[in-house]
Amino acid sequence: MSTLQDTVQQVMNDDLTVLAVPLYLAVVGLEALWARRQGLSWYRARDTFVSLSMLLLAGVVELLPKLIAVLLMVQLHELSPLRDVVERQWWAWLLLFFLDDFSYYWFHRANHEVRLLWAGHVNHHSSRYLNFGTALRQGVGERVHKFLFWLWLPLLGFDAVMIITMISLNLFYQFWVHTQAVKKLPRWFEFVFNTPSHHRVHHGSNVRYLDCNHGGVLILWDRLFGTFSAESEEDPVVYGLTRNIDSDSVLTVLGHEYASLWRDLRRASCWRDRFCYLFLAPGWSHDGEDRRARVLRRRVNSP
Repeated sequence: MSTLQDTVQQVMNDDLTVLAVPLYLAVVGLEALWARRQGLSWYRARDTFVSLSMLLLAGVVELLPKLIAVLLMVQLHELSPLRDVVERQWWAWLLLFFLDDFSYYWFHRANHEVRLLWAGHVNHHSSRYLNFGTALRQGVGERVHKFLFWLWLPLLGFDAVMIITMISLNLFYQFWVHTQAVKKLPRWFEFVFNTPSHHRVHHGSNVRYLDCNHGGVLILWDRLFGTFSAESEEDPVVYGLTRNIDSDSVLTVLGHEYASLWRDLRRASCWRDRFCYLFLAPGWSHDGEDRRARVLRRRVNSP
């Protein structure tokens, strides 16, 4: 019991994401000041306030799911026949880096391709700005299901502290890709890693960019699984949603997609349609135009 308590306490107290918040806020302030001096409209005060509100709410909502996840990770680790093989050795950390990033890719992709999950992630994309403040506009509802995508790792012998630490390091890396200040990096870096250019695409509402570039640290997963799109000067990124909510209300930003989903569920004519609204990609409709990303892209690319 003491070992379990020690593990939970260590994970909850040493979360690198929480420890990095002061650094994040300082960088947001520096970028906003620099952009203002350059005459660039990269920030709007009310929009940044909403982003910081989402960060605070996400932290609160995550507490209980994270605690439950850590407890499950400890129990699953005890069941693993590899727990005495995979310890905190350098090669185990290296392997975990790839497995964690792989888990993040599918977690992030699912948040875009399953509408129920999208409802908990959409607030991260609701800003029509792309800056370091937008990086802090965390998905709130996604905190409930987030750790499910990592529960397979303790069965491979990785302990809870290692897993949570790697999740935090991955998120720390992702902060810096939320900027317009960095253009293209060396070709080899752009090929392997997620970069500001790749992540600007991810935040685009342009049809060619929808539901692309889900990687955390590595962009290789997107290249491998067909969700990669390069930033094009011919099609400048338009930030925000395909249908923007045009609201700075914290409650609206937080819950607008849940409300929209509920309305669609109520007007659905049968349980099959309700199931489709919940688990197909955003944009599916039982009685209207199919506006899922892949459908829109197919229409644009068709001769």
